[in-house]
Amino acid sequence: MGQIIDGKNISKLIRSEIKDRTAAFTDRYGHEPKLAVILVGEDPASKIYVSNKHKACLQTGIGSIVIEMSEDTEETVLIDKIKELNEDSTVNGILVQLPLPKHLNEKKIIEYIDPRKDVDGLTLANSALLYNGNTDCLAPCTPRGVIEILKKEGIKISGKHAVIVGRSMLVGKPLAMLLLNENATVTVCHSRTEDLGAVTRTADILISAVGRPGLVKAEDVKDGATVIDVGTTRVDGKLRGDVDFDSVFEKDVRITPVPGGVGPMTITMLLMNTLQAAEMQEEER
Repeated sequence: MGQIIDGKNISKLIRSEIKDRTAAFTDRYGHEPKLAVILVGEDPASKIYVSNKHKACLQTGIGSIVIEMSEDTEETVLIDKIKELNEDSTVNGILVQLPLPKHLNEKKIIEYIDPRKDVDGLTLANSALLYNGNTDCLAPCTPRGVIEILKKEGIKISGKHAVIVGRSMLVGKPLAMLLLNENATVTVCHSRTEDLGAVTRTADILISAVGRPGLVKAEDVKDGATVIDVGTTRVDGKLRGDVDFDSVFEKDVRITPVPGGVGPMTITMLLMNTLQAAEMQEEER
């Protein structure tokens, strides 16, 4: 029988640490760290995510402003707003909520964010720092959350074989770099991988992040493995992960549920990145 890794509880503990660090920062510098989120359009899921981020900031003492822009906002207008926030010394973190409306070029727009304020860790500058082994860079929130889960659970990473299913720029690739920086041996699988199960069965740490419900089954996981399910897909109104939780949980594994596993950690790491960005900016002044 498996053991559940409680992402909600881990997130709660880290947010308590962030709240204490934020209070110390505010006492020292006379102002709170501040996050600016730009929301373009009326996507219901994005509105919920932005609302949750705003509430989490307020709960930990981090300032938060939400800038709402219409669905038909022109690219130049959005870029001008980003430039304005880059120049605003009271704003420490900038996040453009994705996805953007189809007429906007996400990659192009993200590159206008000052890398020092890029709390999503998506600019090429921050990607380069991560890929060069810089442990102080602003890393993408979900991959960073996975690493924090492993550390808080006392799961050894160094020397272990970590298998990632999924090679996206948001999760798979940056997570591979973070694991390498922790001295794991890393294998990245994807849609062209032959005999996926033969690879995943070798994993001490198995992470799936592709958004295919039930992809990873009991026979794909070895006893003693740690299974981190990053996938989230809504099926019949309920969130489902990539891992067939019920069958895998019958094995001797440690496993994150969906929901309640990695999900809560993503916003928590956004808070951490905002605080880290504020601290780095103050050190530069």
